[in-house]
Amino acid sequence: EYGKQWYQRRVRGKSIHEEYDSYIIVSFVNATLVLSIGETVEEVTDSGFLGTTPTLSCSSIGNDALLQIYPDGIRHIRSDRRINEWKTPGKKYIVKCAVNQRQVVIALTGGELVYFEMDQTGQLNEYTERKDMNSEVICMALPRVPPGEQRARFLAVGLADETVRIISLDTSDCLSPLSTQALPARPESLCIVEMGQQEEGGASSSTMFLNIGLSIGVLTRTVMDTVTGELSDTRTRYLGTRAVKLFRIPVHGVDAVLAISSRTWLSYFYQSRFHLSPLSYDTLEYACGFSSEQCTQGVVAISTNTLRILALEKLGAVFNQVTMPLKYTPRKFVIDEESSNMILIETDHNTFTENSKNQRKQQIAEEMVETADDESKMEAAKLAEQFLSEDLPEETFSSPKAGNGMWASQIRILSPIKQETLEIIKFEQNEAAFSICVCQFNNSPVPGLTYIVVGTSRDLSLAPRQCSGGFLYTYRLVDDGSHMELVHKTPVDDVPTALCPFQGRLLVGVGKLLRIYDLGKKKLLRKCENKHIPNLIVGIKCTGNRILASDNQESIHFVKYKAGENSLVAFADDTFPRWVTQATMLDYYTAAVGDKFGNLAVLRLPQDSKDNVEDDPTGNKAIWDRGLLNGASQKLDMINMFHIGESVTYLELATLIPGGNEARVYTTLSGTIGMFVPFTSREDIDFFQHLEMHMRNEAPPLCGRDHLSYRSSYIPVKATIDGDLCEQYNSLDPSKRKAIADELDRSPSEVSKKLEDMRTTYAF
Repeated sequence: EYGKQWYQRRVRGKSIHEEYDSYIIVSFVNATLVLSIGETVEEVTDSGFLGTTPTLSCSSIGNDALLQIYPDGIRHIRSDRRINEWKTPGKKYIVKCAVNQRQVVIALTGGELVYFEMDQTGQLNEYTERKDMNSEVICMALPRVPPGEQRARFLAVGLADETVRIISLDTSDCLSPLSTQALPARPESLCIVEMGQQEEGGASSSTMFLNIGLSIGVLTRTVMDTVTGELSDTRTRYLGTRAVKLFRIPVHGVDAVLAISSRTWLSYFYQSRFHLSPLSYDTLEYACGFSSEQCTQGVVAISTNTLRILALEKLGAVFNQVTMPLKYTPRKFVIDEESSNMILIETDHNTFTENSKNQRKQQIAEEMVETADDESKMEAAKLAEQFLSEDLPEETFSSPKAGNGMWASQIRILSPIKQETLEIIKFEQNEAAFSICVCQFNNSPVPGLTYIVVGTSRDLSLAPRQCSGGFLYTYRLVDDGSHMELVHKTPVDDVPTALCPFQGRLLVGVGKLLRIYDLGKKKLLRKCENKHIPNLIVGIKCTGNRILASDNQESIHFVKYKAGENSLVAFADDTFPRWVTQATMLDYYTAAVGDKFGNLAVLRLPQDSKDNVEDDPTGNKAIWDRGLLNGASQKLDMINMFHIGESVTYLELATLIPGGNEARVYTTLSGTIGMFVPFTSREDIDFFQHLEMHMRNEAPPLCGRDHLSYRSSYIPVKATIDGDLCEQYNSLDPSKRKAIADELDRSPSEVSKKLEDMRTTYAF
């Protein structure tokens, strides 16, 4: 461990011909520590580095030399142990520096730049003139020396006047300004990298980017012209609350940028696309590329007071995941907001509970002994005892099949932060949990007490669907949300497939009945119900007095609760028989629906719709006043329609990035996580519509199926653009990208920027 007085540290090798790094340099406020890399990491004192002063930068330079820059000068360590030193003039000292394989630029106090370049003999020579920037230098960056050339042509300098200036290092106009970019805040760090290397016409080409980390936690990436040094195509991204520090590191043999703020991010080019992904790791303070026999491409970093070596894995992955094994298939879960614990229900069909397994094993063992004849009873008893003592792992040998109509289920309280199970509540054989919700009741004896309600069925048969009854278990959370205590158990006459808190009470879908329950002393008390849902309620959502009830075959129904009459009235439904798996409210008038055939739709109430309809309280309504198609009197309008090809298992409005906008996030049966984002301008709609049209022609599906036909497999696609298809634009040949961009009256970089902006505004 290292104390908090460190300033920064670097990694470098002895020679450019060596495959691995030789030293780790850790700089403190008043000293420098040199660690040698081998089978172990050990401190050395004969490296040639000055250890009594802090180090601003150190690296290998030229073919076989080392360079140390410290506040009072530059130390050039040759391969034959000769040391050349350059001292700062007068009372000035070095505040910032930038180094590559052959060039060194330092900034002295007062904003004066001094430029050094290595000649053919390996000697560092100072350029005769110096550059006064007329402002304090905050940061500097040099690109790598291009192959076959003697020097990099540009230097980027970040100044206290909130600008970044590009300075020429060419011999014809050395240290002359080329371009300037104004910034919204002070630059904290600069990094110049070449990324996006692609083969074009038999030659490889890449783009030079100037990455600017600002003091307000924003990363800016700007394209730098490799001939003129002009800056263009600026893109920004908010990374965190702290000033952004940038470090160039190798990833898969090419340069990438590690950006450190309150979170650590990695900017890299992978599979023909730029990625900016957060690292699932502790907050870092400083980092640098690292290479050794054990870790060929890693990162050495400082976090709090420790020095750590990291390896970057799973490039291109959007989400980080941690797998936790469960006993049965997870069906649903809820989160207790106070403790952040997850309460999930696990249910499996054709499965024995642990007690049933033991009873069945005991029964088989007894049968083995009973069926044996008198001569072999002793041997059968031994075999039965051996059978009972065997414990074969189910992960390897699978679990015994119990048969149709046999269910096993349990409730698990899980701490996702600690990744441990806090409590398990098991149900009896053939009692299966299908619904769960967190609820607070208005008439609770303790105001604000959180209850967990779980809906279970008894002896459920799937085909035909029938059961002997169901129960609503009401638990209260105790011990800071780590345990549950049973309050009471309420019997119901069908499967409680959906639960939802509603105005201090509980909405329950019991088969095709929609009911409202309230808390009682010995059980939940039924207050009112609606019997007009056709088949089976599979989901309930609510906003205000409006309730969204999903039927498993007949789409969704808008229901209003009339408090004065204590009644639930369905006032609008759909004209299309959707087999709904998930539905959610987008606003007071709009709902999103996903079905088992892989369709996602957005349905909205008509503008002239009213929810103050009556449910024929007198019983003398004429038959033609009872609504349309034997349903509600008002029908929903379909706003959007899109076929994703996989059964939808979850659908919700969510924000995936800090400060981002809400989008529709969905998950599917095969493990896909996707999202639908809204367009905010007519210009964006026109642009992406035309881009999708061109991509249908230029990037047809591999199997030859028409794209428009596929996205309209069940219902014609409506008012939705295929973002997956548009994202393939960056994977096309450069000639095709250029042709499509010309048709759109834009450049290829502008099209790519439009795609990236749409993606990063909502997700990643």
